[in-house]
Amino acid sequence: MAIPLKYNLRNLAVRKVSTGMTVLVVGLVVTVFLFVLALWQGVERTLSVTASTRNVLAMRVGAQAEMQSVVTRDQSEMIQALPGIERNSRGEPMASPELLILINLLRADGKTTNVLVRGLAPVGLEMRPVRMTEGRMFNGGTNEVVVSKNLGHRFASMKIGDTIKTGAYRWVVVGYFDAAGSAYESEIWTDVKDLQAQSKRPILSSVFVRTPDSASAQRFIQTIAGDQRLKLEGKTEKKYYEEQMVTGAPLKVLAILVGVFTAVGAAFGAMNTMYAQVSARTREIGTLRAIGFTKGAVLSSFLLEGALLCLIGGVLGTLVAFVAFNLILTRPTGTMNFRTFSEVLFNFRLTPPLVAAGMVFSLGMGLFGGFFPAWRAARLKIVTALREV
Repeated sequence: MAIPLKYNLRNLAVRKVSTGMTVLVVGLVVTVFLFVLALWQGVERTLSVTASTRNVLAMRVGAQAEMQSVVTRDQSEMIQALPGIERNSRGEPMASPELLILINLLRADGKTTNVLVRGLAPVGLEMRPVRMTEGRMFNGGTNEVVVSKNLGHRFASMKIGDTIKTGAYRWVVVGYFDAAGSAYESEIWTDVKDLQAQSKRPILSSVFVRTPDSASAQRFIQTIAGDQRLKLEGKTEKKYYEEQMVTGAPLKVLAILVGVFTAVGAAFGAMNTMYAQVSARTREIGTLRAIGFTKGAVLSSFLLEGALLCLIGGVLGTLVAFVAFNLILTRPTGTMNFRTFSEVLFNFRLTPPLVAAGMVFSLGMGLFGGFFPAWRAARLKIVTALREV
């Protein structure tokens, strides 16, 4: 015969102070756990969203990022002449020679950080899921740039009409673009020829190519690898950004470490609470055994009580995280991409799988923290328990 659930609920309600403290501790642990996981999810989404398997980046062999790659003008022209490239409505090959440079800019909070400036051909704009939200697109030969609205909020002197000044570089911001939350929203975009002239670099970093489909992209990559004149390699846009996700790996490790250490602490907190309750309810446990409840029923009841205690804390922690992400942390934050040494902007993302993970996490703490006190309660001898004062 099982002990009714309302018995456990009544005990949690009667012991308000100990219940409240345990729920608060578990709630804080779950909030921290969700914060770190949401941070990692945000970085992962930024580096994977909109990445296509039909777009190919041609770069120097062995380069881990476009910033580490060098492509000459001759190599770029040979790439654009290869078969298998899709053409736009004007009959132009959809191949954009591009140059990336790194600049250091002052953020709105007074700190400095590195930002990527991408020079691209007009066709490169057609190949990416980008739309202008304010202002207009840059014109070639004018040292104009466009940025994402997120960059406009995060950095000083990056409003429409402002001039970005760093070293010998000067660019006028003429518009904001929306790139669907992708990594492109962390970049400044300008005309590739303007960037080559300003940076005095007649080279390129990569050639961005659109092919008709995924199979065509793989054939195009094999064509690049087989052409001994090029000495370049191709990667799909999807594979390239998957490799860039090494940036999020430390965050994932951090999430695991934070989760483990905080979970152990919270579980011991729940265990102490349950041990205190077992000690305070010794005669009650003896009475339950005397009227016919088995050791298994007592064990299950106290284990359930510990799980309920931590589940309530998990709900509280999830609600706190939800409010924080939707009302307070609405603007993007940034982390360093250690392959490009530039800042990547991202938003915290509290997804349904993360909420489920938080609840499972709290339930696990409750079961672990409640097991040993529940085992002790179940093993109490009836006569000894009834004699307790």
